[in-house]
Amino acid sequence: MDTSSIITGTTLNRYQLDIPSCTASLDVEEFSGAEKLSELYYYTITFTSAEKNIDAAQLLSKPAMLTMGGGALQQLADCKRVHGVVTAFRRISSSEDQSTYQITLQPFLSLLDKQFRSHRFFVNKSVPEVVEQVLQEHHLHDWEYEFNLKQHYPRREQINQYQESDLAFIQRLLAEVGIFYFFTLQEEAQSEVVHFADAQRALMFDKTLPVNSPSGMSDSGAESIWGLSITHNVVEANVTTRDYNPRDAQSVLQSATADMTRGNGEGITYGEVYHYKLRHRERGDKIDPQTETANFYARLDHERFLAHQTLITAISTAAWLAPAQVLTVTDSLPSTLPAPVQDPLLITGTGFTASRREALRVSLLAVPYSETLCWRPPLLPRPKVSGTMTARVTSAKANDIYAWQDASGLYRVKFDADREDKGQGQESMPVRLAKPYGGDVYGFHFPLIQGTEVAIAFHEGDPDRPYIAHALHDSRHVDPVTEKNSTRNVIRTPANNKLRMEDKRGEEHIKLSTDYGGKTQLNLGHNVDAIRKLRGEGFELRTDSWGGIRAGKGIFITADSQPEAQGKVLDMAAVHSLLTQAVSQMESLSQAASAAKAQLLQYEQQQALMEEKLLALKQAVLLMSAPEGIALASGSHLQAVASENIYMTAGQNVELGAKKNITLAASEKISIFTETEGIEAIVAKGDLISQAQSGNIEVIAKQNISLTSTTEGMTFTAAKTLTFTCAGGAYIRLSGGNIELGCPGDIMMKQSKLLYSGPASMQSNIPELPDSGPQSMSFMLLDALGNAAPSTMKVTLFDSKSKEQIWSSAFNDGESGCFEPPESENFHAIIGDDKWTSLFSYNDEHDIEDETDDDLDFDEHGPQYDGELNEQDKE
Repeated sequence: MDTSSIITGTTLNRYQLDIPSCTASLDVEEFSGAEKLSELYYYTITFTSAEKNIDAAQLLSKPAMLTMGGGALQQLADCKRVHGVVTAFRRISSSEDQSTYQITLQPFLSLLDKQFRSHRFFVNKSVPEVVEQVLQEHHLHDWEYEFNLKQHYPRREQINQYQESDLAFIQRLLAEVGIFYFFTLQEEAQSEVVHFADAQRALMFDKTLPVNSPSGMSDSGAESIWGLSITHNVVEANVTTRDYNPRDAQSVLQSATADMTRGNGEGITYGEVYHYKLRHRERGDKIDPQTETANFYARLDHERFLAHQTLITAISTAAWLAPAQVLTVTDSLPSTLPAPVQDPLLITGTGFTASRREALRVSLLAVPYSETLCWRPPLLPRPKVSGTMTARVTSAKANDIYAWQDASGLYRVKFDADREDKGQGQESMPVRLAKPYGGDVYGFHFPLIQGTEVAIAFHEGDPDRPYIAHALHDSRHVDPVTEKNSTRNVIRTPANNKLRMEDKRGEEHIKLSTDYGGKTQLNLGHNVDAIRKLRGEGFELRTDSWGGIRAGKGIFITADSQPEAQGKVLDMAAVHSLLTQAVSQMESLSQAASAAKAQLLQYEQQQALMEEKLLALKQAVLLMSAPEGIALASGSHLQAVASENIYMTAGQNVELGAKKNITLAASEKISIFTETEGIEAIVAKGDLISQAQSGNIEVIAKQNISLTSTTEGMTFTAAKTLTFTCAGGAYIRLSGGNIELGCPGDIMMKQSKLLYSGPASMQSNIPELPDSGPQSMSFMLLDALGNAAPSTMKVTLFDSKSKEQIWSSAFNDGESGCFEPPESENFHAIIGDDKWTSLFSYNDEHDIEDETDDDLDFDEHGPQYDGELNEQDKE
């Protein structure tokens, strides 16, 4: 826009105000303005107009241009143009000829201060990306802003705008990372452009002004600078910064001590600054740190302090002066200027005042320009979040019934205050869940699922450091404890795994349950059903599925009373008394059996079992006790198995009953002994059979033996000889078809008749007894988990004396074939395959010992045994 014709054609005023939306003629009376690095420029312009009442709607928020003309009045030239929008309008006074008005001219960016947000959330964006997004939302064209950045700025997991206007928000973000901004005029569009920069290369160079103080009332129209004033300040000597990253907790995120003077400030700087600020996640390189790391922020902080070390002020008539210019002040040679101003200066601020009566006067604020030290804007305070914000736990999966967490157990949430649409599961940074207890892979954690309301707190009130403080219930997610069950303390998971503790007096109970497989519960105390009806008292462990009780060191189950838990857990006084009484009783019976030459009872082993294993659960045993009785009932079978002995002792009777059969079988001997009352064997129906299939039957009585058949006969049969003897020497022998009677005394025959006839015989019915044969044996081979040995495994037997192979068999489903042991019952067995071999010995005491020989070899015929037994450690 060419305003020279307007300036020279309509007025002799050097300063023109053009507001296209205003139809009135405007004449500038006076103005003042200020421009600074990383601040908005601000001009207050007073003007007059013949229009007595200019409508504010023609001015407010409308573009305006202030033009400062220079040179002779008849040949004014543009020296500076300031474009912006009118942000304030005031009617000061009015007369019959004209009215006086005042406006405030600021860049369009100032309007961003009118857009306020209590909450806004940016996820996975860098600071420049957030700033650009905000500018675009306010319809700034890409030519109206420019990023001239040397550094690369990483994307942050989350950046929150909290209780800030859009302008204050982006100003704070830019200052945090050391990005400064300034304004220029776009020549073609005649509109302001905002420039964002983080290094000296973005500054405007090649600006010079001579030192020349005005003489009297005239400066001869020459641009110059004068009134140079230098202020030196003591500033901080160095900066150290530190932070903590919970996702890399072992790393020390402390910067090196940053001194950006490189030691040149020694003696004129003082103090060490230590910042513990929650804003970096990495330490960064000491020499060339990456952006937003510990060393980066430490250097940035010290550059901020050094920006106030040397301050230079001056006065000038040059209207083109502006922040971000690098100005060289020229002087005669040799220069009489102080050393700080003999080198280039960085202009950080300018002030402009002018009126119809007074010429333009420009004040400036500058600092020494440095290639190694960059000017940084002051750090603006972050807003503090007081209290918490509500949010909802989210998931990348719609209607997710499980917690959605990352590898560290962190959650994503959607803030209730967030009105922007984001990708599902990406509404926030990963946030930690605060817990009442935690440690290294241990702690207290109930996973939060999608939709759960949570209260979000912030570390030290920092809006960019959220974490889940606690979970909340609402009308959609009802509390498990309400007025209906206010006496209960409940922990319940979404799948209805539950721990319930009832505190109602007189009905106290604890319930631990899960719904898997129907219902599995542990109920303690006053046990009730779903409608609070009493089910029982005490404790109940129940399940609709399988159950198992396992204790590696032993289990003690007792019904002996221990009121109020006043006693040791393994207090066995009552059961000890019962076991001792049983051993004593068995010892007494054993002594009686010994006197009667009967099989002795092994009470010593029973006593050893009690003392060495049962009492105090010294070994892995199951001990059960009840003062009033123990009952075992089964709807089908009941099995009792012991790899060694079974002891049964009763203070009175042992009664066995079966609706069908009772079968006793022993591979060696069955011994029955009674001490006082005798033995009864009565068969109500059927036969009474007694057989000794490979031995003798002895029936001995101290008094009488009576054999009676009440309705039939009696037959005595012997395969060879049948002999009847009596004390005194008399006998009858039946053998080989002959009858022999003999006695040392008389034979007395009392009879009515004695009949004789020829020879006669009766065929004897000698039953054929079954031959049980020798005892057969087999091997079973299982691994530690009970799995059967593979079919590649083989067992081979050798006689322990002759060393000859006796038998060999492969394993099928973990079991070998059967074999008859040698007569000596002493042999060795080699078990294994081509990868593993073990040697075992078996003796006539039925003891099996591992005598593995590592030197055993296999060939195509299987294991070869040389008869040498070398005792070695088990593998």
